[in-house]
Amino acid sequence: MDIKTLQTDIHTALAGLQYGEHPVELYEPIRYIMSLGGKRMRPLLVLLGYSLFDDNHQKAMNAALSVEVFHNFTLVHDDIMDEAPLRRGKPTIHQKWNTNTGILSGDVMLVQAYELLLDIDSAHLKRVIGKFNRCAAEVCEGQQLDMNFEHIDAVPEADYLNMIRLKTAVLLGYSLELGGIVANANKVAADLLNGFGVNIGVGFQLMDDLLDVYADAAKFGKQVGGDIIANKKTFLLINALKLAEGKTKQALERWLSLTEFDKAEKVQAVTEIYNHLGIKALTEAKMNEYFDMGLQQLDAIEANETAKAALRAFTVQLMNRDR
Repeated sequence: MDIKTLQTDIHTALAGLQYGEHPVELYEPIRYIMSLGGKRMRPLLVLLGYSLFDDNHQKAMNAALSVEVFHNFTLVHDDIMDEAPLRRGKPTIHQKWNTNTGILSGDVMLVQAYELLLDIDSAHLKRVIGKFNRCAAEVCEGQQLDMNFEHIDAVPEADYLNMIRLKTAVLLGYSLELGGIVANANKVAADLLNGFGVNIGVGFQLMDDLLDVYADAAKFGKQVGGDIIANKKTFLLINALKLAEGKTKQALERWLSLTEFDKAEKVQAVTEIYNHLGIKALTEAKMNEYFDMGLQQLDAIEANETAKAALRAFTVQLMNRDR
């Protein structure tokens, strides 16, 4: 099993997807968002999950494409809710067309995701659809919780971890589990795949929280400190607010209350508060806790050892990026 081969096959299959022609205003935005690229992490995880139990990964390709179409559907609607002007450096659909078109095109993408799942063997279809429905609802629950947190002064750490599990991690878990189910994995193995994906997904989001503050700007690909500038309630800020006392707490709360400020000055000041409170080490410890749980679940799966080693190596490579 070669990761690059799987990635090439995914790109080829995505390029060949047909979405519809008329009216052009409905389908052109879909072709546009799907052409913008991205990591294609979720379809890759479907194929990697499949490859643990069978080496003919093309049998799982439509299932893999379904997950990617669904993921991009969520991005289209998230961009509308966030009023985001750019996605992967290009205008978002609601900017390039309009909000109503973005809503409708996203709706059709969700339908397309279901259409692609119909390719799955009928013996697995009911189970797969049921799990997809639960996963899709949880992603929406996570997005709503994230929006709710914008209006809450103090978010408990457990609530934040649950939010990122729902918004980000459950789809990674479903992707791996989906590949396993299509390859006829038993329930124990499929459940372990899901748990592995969810725990690794939470770890990756905590890593993103960390990199937003501590990454090398040249490697990060976006503004370092963006979460600090936006007062985003990340794991770092939540714990800083919990641990800060006296003058440190006053300084942090002052920066959070300001509506006009120098961005670089704020990023530097809040980062120094994080350093003083040991927030980086605290976040790394929690992140590694989730990574360790996930890798233990992967190790427990009875599957092709070569394929399992490749999945483990791929995961560890992602865990070590920019660290």
